[in-house]
Amino acid sequence: MNDQQSRSGMDWLEAELADTLDEDYELELSEPALSEAIAKIYKERHRATIDRVTYFRELLRLQSELIKLQDWVVHTRSKVVVIFEGRDSAGKGGVIKRITQRLNPRVVRTVALPAPTERERSQWYFQRYVPHLPAAGEIVLFDRSWYNRAGVERVMGFATPAQVEEFFRDVPEFERMLVRSGIRLVKYWFSITDEEQQLRFLMRIHDPLKQWKLSPMDLQSRVRWEDYTKAKEEMFARTNIPEAHWYIVEGNDKKRARLNCMAHLLSVIPYEDVPHQEITLPDRVFNPDYERKVLPQELYVPQKW
Repeated sequence: MNDQQSRSGMDWLEAELADTLDEDYELELSEPALSEAIAKIYKERHRATIDRVTYFRELLRLQSELIKLQDWVVHTRSKVVVIFEGRDSAGKGGVIKRITQRLNPRVVRTVALPAPTERERSQWYFQRYVPHLPAAGEIVLFDRSWYNRAGVERVMGFATPAQVEEFFRDVPEFERMLVRSGIRLVKYWFSITDEEQQLRFLMRIHDPLKQWKLSPMDLQSRVRWEDYTKAKEEMFARTNIPEAHWYIVEGNDKKRARLNCMAHLLSVIPYEDVPHQEITLPDRVFNPDYERKVLPQELYVPQKW
């Protein structure tokens, strides 16, 4: 990279950083105020978090690398699956949002399946996940995955002990099959403390824009914290295989968790720069006989601002 390209890249980064900071301030101002007590507790707990400018500078740098990863996946026709698991409110959705924010949705897609239907419950357990696996040149991010059986389904009694045991017997071989087929499989568990989850739930309860994130199942997860802990520990013990390791992301600090996860994902996939054709903007064709029509005013969105 020559000096001019380097300066151009830095100019882009600085401009994007300024724009992103503006968006972040706007979002912050638009959010309803939390109760003073909860806001005070949250600030006290997260005093050591990364400052806003440093966070966004690193976020943009990592997102620019993710674009290179995306281009490499397309160029090499690779197939990548990334699984995001963890307790409710652990930050899975936040990191997925930052990973996909600047990527091509035709290449990188997120899968977040609802509860299985009656028909799906009668199928082979892994069957409903298989159609969502990537083809060549695709990356699929699973916001929760087949590991629902080892977690929520087990703890909440939606799966019998025999079904859970069958899952534990099958999942290592299922994942080995995926890897043998050419899929790169990366598995993340987002870990937060009991106190942090309680605080995040309280914030959601008091924020009208985030209450939709709380379901009756989420509230039950608070009651059954220890059951989820035991289920998680057995899941690690029985499904952490050489072909598909688990990686634990410490999630109490959301900003650090996002950056750490993104940096790690980039480190475990051996992507490289790929050749690109130089893009030039073609000249517009002007037709002297063409006259632009005036469209009816009722077709336009009213300009209230």
